[in-house]
Amino acid sequence: MKSSTSIPVISIIGRSGSGKTTLLEKLIPELKRRGYRVGTIKHHAHPGIEIDRPGKDTWRHAHAGSDHVIIAAPDRLVSIRNLRNELELEEISVIMDDVDIILTEGFSRASTPKIEVVRAGRSSEPLDDVLRRIAFATDLNLPSQEPQFSLEDAPGLVDMIEELFLKQDA
Repeated sequence: MKSSTSIPVISIIGRSGSGKTTLLEKLIPELKRRGYRVGTIKHHAHPGIEIDRPGKDTWRHAHAGSDHVIIAAPDRLVSIRNLRNELELEEISVIMDDVDIILTEGFSRASTPKIEVVRAGRSSEPLDDVLRRIAFATDLNLPSQEPQFSLEDAPGLVDMIEELFLKQDA
């Protein structure tokens, strides 16, 4: 198992509806096919997410006042924790120490390297003031120095990710 400080974290960013989740659905199996253990973190910008169904035991625990609810099964562990303030991505990623790479959806303001999804159907303009953008996944020809990959080119993106972040650990 790697130390969580050595696990690369790469953020997939873009405007709402640009295809971030769709791109992740392509990157994850390509990384898995190459033998990597992949963790993901989804950023939800608005407070009050509910991932448990009303009436289920964990929902009842949380609504009774539990600050941290964990449900454990033979094949999964789910943790739901109340927070006083939003955690930074770096604080969240240290929890995930059993993977080779962490991909996030969102976290455009984090200090992580970023792949931005730009789709013609949503907006032809990249986000402003993105720090550490390493590439675009796009169906456009953007006036940019960063490498540009087709929205369908998961193998090409994973080649780049391996070269930049994973090969030195091999």
